[in-house]
Amino acid sequence: MTLHSASPISNSSHSNFGKKLPRFIAIEGPIGVGKTSLTKRLADSFNYDVLLEKSDENPFLERFYHNPTQHALTTQLFFLFQRAQQIQDMRQDDMFEPVRIADFLIDKDQLFARQNLDADEYELYLNVYQHLTIDAPIPDLVIYLQAPTEVLLDRIQRRGVQAEQYIDRSYLENLNSAYTEFFYYFNKTALLIVNSAEIDLVSNEDDYQQLVDYIRSVPNGTHYFNPKATLL
Repeated sequence: MTLHSASPISNSSHSNFGKKLPRFIAIEGPIGVGKTSLTKRLADSFNYDVLLEKSDENPFLERFYHNPTQHALTTQLFFLFQRAQQIQDMRQDDMFEPVRIADFLIDKDQLFARQNLDADEYELYLNVYQHLTIDAPIPDLVIYLQAPTEVLLDRIQRRGVQAEQYIDRSYLENLNSAYTEFFYYFNKTALLIVNSAEIDLVSNEDDYQQLVDYIRSVPNGTHYFNPKATLL
């Protein structure tokens, strides 16, 4: 099957849902679920600016995957400062009223901190966090991509990022559970929970277009997108 890129969708009005796009979308989910790939594709379709988490710039990340206990705090603090700077830069650009899509929520920083740090480290992390001025804009829509741990592990292995090959199964299982709990209580804005286990939102045009159509119509509140996979 020959794939064709989705044609850009007009974003002349974004303030309301129902055939109008949200101005700011954030995509979240555990490692390997496909956040960044989907972010880039939606940005291309909607003609949105992209805000990406720059994990490859974290010099401690590969060391963390090798030895989580020893390098968790430095890894987490680097990400915290990096995300705070990105949000500050985004705030400075708000005068131009851009439309954006991001592959992370600043809220998830504490999710990872609770997962990775011991009690003393987490207390230090919170002290640093509370002294930072983080005035993060709330997305109009959050898309939470879900997938079982086995699927995440398979995707991580197939995409072949060297540092990620050291990720432990139990770590990924715990992270997946933490994400599930986090979004169970999430009520800051509209939330779309997507079961991505059996669909391909990057390479399968039918799967992707189903999601695009749903994004255009999803109202406020929490909603679930659980389509049947389409065959290439």
